Amino acid sequence: MAQEKKAPTLAIVGATGAVGTVMIDIINHRESVPWGEIRLIASARSAGKKITVRGQERNVVELAPEAFDGVDIALFDVPDEISARWAPVAVERGAIAVDNSGAFRMDPDVPLVVPEVNAAKVHERAKGIIANPNCTTLSMMAALGALHREFGLRELVVASYQAASGAGQEGIERLHAEIAAVAGKGVGVRAGDVAEALAAAGLPEETPFKAPLALNVVPWAGSRKDDGWTSEELKVRNESRKILGIPDLKVSATCVRVPVVTTHSLAVHASFEREVTVEQAHQVFEAQPTIVLQDDHDNGVFPTPAGVVGGDPTFVGRVRQALDFPNTLDFFVCGDNLRKGAALNTYEIAETLAN
Repeated sequence: MAQEKKAPTLAIVGATGAVGTVMIDIINHRESVPWGEIRLIASARSAGKKITVRGQERNVVELAPEAFDGVDIALFDVPDEISARWAPVAVERGAIAVDNSGAFRMDPDVPLVVPEVNAAKVHERAKGIIANPNCTTLSMMAALGALHREFGLRELVVASYQAASGAGQEGIERLHAEIAAVAGKGVGVRAGDVAEALAAAGLPEETPFKAPLALNVVPWAGSRKDDGWTSEELKVRNESRKILGIPDLKVSATCVRVPVVTTHSLAVHASFEREVTVEQAHQVFEAQPTIVLQDDHDNGVFPTPAGVVGGDPTFVGRVRQALDFPNTLDFFVCGDNLRKGAALNTYEIAETLAN
């Protein structure tokens, strides 16, 4: 009689962080999971904490080589430098590492995976590591991947409207502090009002943003790169090419930080090799189980960050035939950057491996 296969062991590295916490919430709300054991790993500071997963209280263990013994799949939700050091350790101990940081995304021997787009790539892991894309790129990938399969994507111009949580907990706290500083103060009438209100409130000059974010938009996200580009903008270009398998895809992006706590939005201008209509695009989007189409121009139905935060799908609306550009669509996309943009996609890669 054949021996029953043992259910795989899943580890979450960074289980007490912002993304790790969301991942645990996702696991807790799944109807079923394929895991025999779920192991929670974090820094020494968090070791010993108790977290309930699938109705069972589990202890957080300290990040160490032996923490990966017996682990089949290890999900990393930690900064780049920690992933760069510890993901190879997990592989040496026999695990497949699925990394949410930027440490391995552009490594040619590491697949960059969005299960709705290129799930088969999970088997091409020469280093035993699979990378999760940046949350900005990921927010539009389900929509673009579906359109690319039907019409052949050729050129892409994107403007992103990125939430403060993209800059981590520090970004969230700074936005909340700035909003509190300007609320009810009558600011914004003249240049400098917001900055003066922040100074009067005693907020430190050091901030994760290049300018005040409350009552403002900041056309800069990420670190400075050559020729005036930012790291976030180059990620959109390079990661889109890799995920979609179009190495010569023409891409231009402008990444903007907006006073929203969670959920990134993108205005997408996509040109295709074949003719495409709004009606055809609607049919493609409606056929995708992870896309919600909200596109009723007459009744003002379209996705907004406040309307989709906390949701798992990609939300698409404002679909239009581009004026003056043949075979081109303009549309608006929203995706929760902490769920689909980070935790959910990483977890879905693990489910793809387990299944």
